[in-house]
Order: sequence, then structure tokens, then C-alpha cells
Amino acid sequence: MSQRDQQEAVAAVERAMVAIRRSQTRRSLGRLAPPDGGKPIDPTLFGVLDAIEARDRECAVSDVAAALGVDQPRASRLVLRAAEEGWITRRTDPSDARRTLLALTDEGQEEVDRAHRFRQEIFARVMADWTDADRTEFARLITAFVTSYARSVPGAA
Repeated sequence: MSQRDQQEAVAAVERAMVAIRRSQTRRSLGRLAPPDGGKPIDPTLFGVLDAIEARDRECAVSDVAAALGVDQPRASRLVLRAAEEGWITRRTDPSDARRTLLALTDEGQEEVDRAHRFRQEIFARVMADWTDADRTEFARLITAFVTSYARSVPGAA
């Protein structure tokens, strides 16, 4: 493949990633009602739940802030809202009383699971006419891309 072809491929990836980001805005996601008739979850709050779930253990507000790419005060406000919804618990870290540890409640895990199912249903519809081989190859490539991106771009992980 020529250097020009390589540059065009990278430009096509960049355009696709921008299109994905735009399609995942709060407004566009908020318009999608879950098929189970449930109330759509605010994508910002889902980000908090998703960040906690990704840690697979208790985490601090600073971990949520880093995962969301926001400052500590913004993360604290989002964490408070998620706690008020009953989706997370907060407790003082026994090893550092200045630090609060966060964990998903059963209701929070249900919300995360519901959101995952909802997004996976959308993705399955999008790829419904793809071959099994294309879906498998796309999953492999996008996972490799995200992994490489996290290694290559400071703060992206």
C-alpha cells in the first residue's frame, strides 16, 4: 500500500471516529428510548456507572474524574447525582478518611446491564446484514484500535 493510500486510510478512520463521537452525544442518545420501556438514563450519569464498573472494584471520585476526563468538582457533582438515584454507594476509605470509595448498588448494576443490552441491540441492528466474518473482524480491529489508542495517547485510558 502506498504512503498516499495509508494517509487516506488514516483520514477515513479519523472521519469515522468523528462521526461516531457526534452520534454519541447526550442529545442523540437521549432521543433513543430503551425497548423495555424504561426511562432513558442520562449518558453523563451512565458514564459514572460505566467508569465504576470498569474498575471492577471500589474506586474514588478521582478515578471517575480521570475516566470521564473531567475535573474533580464536576466528577463529585456527577457522583452525588448517581448516589441520589440510588445507583452507587459512597463510603469513607478506612485507610484515608479524606477519600470516598464508590461502588455500584444492585440497582446501579441493573442500569449498567440494561444500558449494555440496549447499546448491543443497536449495534446488532447496525451490523445485521454483515457476515459473521465481518462482525468478528470488525470486533478484532476496533478492539485493537482502542487498545493502541489508550497506549499511545496520554490520558486516553
